[in-house]
Amino acid sequence: MDRRSFIKIAAASALAVGAKGANAAIFDSETYTNAMQQAEAGLSVRFLGTGAADWFEKDERGEYRRLSSILIEGHILIDFTPSAKDMIPPMAHPDTIFYTHSHGDHCNPAAAIELGVKKVYVSNTWYDCAVADFTREAKRLKVASPQIIPVYVGQSIDVDGVRFTPAPANHATSKFFEQPLVYLLEKGHVRLLYATDTATLPPSTTRMLCIDRHVAESKPLTAIIMEATMGMGHTEDYRLFTHSSVFDVERMVKVLTSTKRYTPPVGQPVYLTHMARTMHGTQAELDAQLPAPLKAAYDGLEVIFK
Repeated sequence: MDRRSFIKIAAASALAVGAKGANAAIFDSETYTNAMQQAEAGLSVRFLGTGAADWFEKDERGEYRRLSSILIEGHILIDFTPSAKDMIPPMAHPDTIFYTHSHGDHCNPAAAIELGVKKVYVSNTWYDCAVADFTREAKRLKVASPQIIPVYVGQSIDVDGVRFTPAPANHATSKFFEQPLVYLLEKGHVRLLYATDTATLPPSTTRMLCIDRHVAESKPLTAIIMEATMGMGHTEDYRLFTHSSVFDVERMVKVLTSTKRYTPPVGQPVYLTHMARTMHGTQAELDAQLPAPLKAAYDGLEVIFK
């Protein structure tokens, strides 16, 4: 897909959410032009899902979050499951996916194949398993399997002007040999950390991202999307070994900000995702209660990071 095509998709996607929510469409030509210019200048991210694994349906409050996934520049995915399919804009045709790890609330080979994804990037630590899973599902669906490409910690991969660098996550799966990942996304001046699932960040990752105090010349992050599986008041939950809480993210952001390792544009929030159904309030409650600069993302939210 050429740059003009995915800029148009990103713009159309941004219009689809706007101020009226994920299902509102605005076709004013001036607004459309402005959205295209914004998408070209920054890094477009659409939240397809913002929930942790315990979201199966609407809860007793009528709230629902799809499983965590984002769409970048209109055609690149990080993680994807069937729950997020309806959040993909009609004009978008994702062709590439990067997986953070093999857990079923992040990776679903059949869903990716049915979506028409052509390239799949997975950690080299579970590459053989991924090949087997995708081959099996492709055979069942009677279609060709996408290309499965192993990625290595610290290896940068460029896709249509966006650089993806995987780094270790503090997480675990049933595959004891698997190393789950977080991703650094870079485009122009934007350095976005996308971190889910992880219990804060391992020292090797902060060093790799050049935000560690031992790095002689730091390279500040300009944007952060981070999991907060545990909500406020849930800092002592057993998930603390493999997941982060609101408190963890708040503390990390304070340290990075005070040391100038995080230098976002004025007013840009740190977006929280991968929020557990049983450990968070409603979106309205989160909007009212979360400490600045943290903000709860929601399904369908489109952000253009500058």
